[in-house]
Amino acid sequence: MEWSDLRIFLAIAREGTLGGAAQKLGQSQPTMGRRLKALELAVGHTLFQRTGEGFVLTDEGHAVLSHAERIEEEALALQRQLDGQDQLLEGMLRISSSDWFGAHLLAPVFAEFVKLHPQVVVELLTSQSLYSLPRREADVVFRIRPFDEPEVISRRLMHIPYGVYLKSDIEPPRPGDGAGTPLVTMDTNFADMPDAVWLRKMLPHAHVVLRSNSREVQARMCASGAGVAVLPRPLGDTLASVTRIDLGEAPPGRDTFVGYHRDLKRLARLRALLDLVIERLSN
Repeated sequence: MEWSDLRIFLAIAREGTLGGAAQKLGQSQPTMGRRLKALELAVGHTLFQRTGEGFVLTDEGHAVLSHAERIEEEALALQRQLDGQDQLLEGMLRISSSDWFGAHLLAPVFAEFVKLHPQVVVELLTSQSLYSLPRREADVVFRIRPFDEPEVISRRLMHIPYGVYLKSDIEPPRPGDGAGTPLVTMDTNFADMPDAVWLRKMLPHAHVVLRSNSREVQARMCASGAGVAVLPRPLGDTLASVTRIDLGEAPPGRDTFVGYHRDLKRLARLRALLDLVIERLSN
């Protein structure tokens, strides 16, 4: 058995397809298929059932999965421990955040940081995906939900106020009505977000014209005159062609939290970055 093939096995098990696993690991799909076949020959069992919808673990595959995950965790723990002992301000830091937060709040701080520490490479991943800290998918994660993983060190970073915005040359809607008012809001997967629920309550007769999981997209559509949008004020207040309007009460704001794996608490470059972020953004 080649130990490296277990990493491929885990990627296929998690992604469900060869293509998704190949993209995750940065390898070609044919290579993934060959390595999976080699692993199945080595263990003497078929590990996946090939279906029209993807790869499904067999009973033998489930047995291999539990052992492979433990092997992966030990390897990652070793890497985290070694990284945590590194005191040099050089190397890479992988950061995860939402699109607008990364562009409008983190990017200026990171620009300042890399000028101070030019040997550190900051990789910023802006996505709605929840990257795993234990699996080293990211070194630092910024998100609006508190962390509950026992191995993650986290803190509240800042409270972000939200506002209601509309293109400046459009008549604002009447609070408590909204009939005929077009709305730009969250997609259906995030329809229970506090600001989306609040907007429906304040303008019950308005109609949705655009949904997106991207605050940047919502902001651009609002600035183009598509409709009313609730946006984080650090984003909405930067838009030159829109006005923040009053619907009788302010929309609910959100807290932002930052977290990293406890094994990296002594990593000098991580500490330096967090110290600067907290100094610039914390409230």
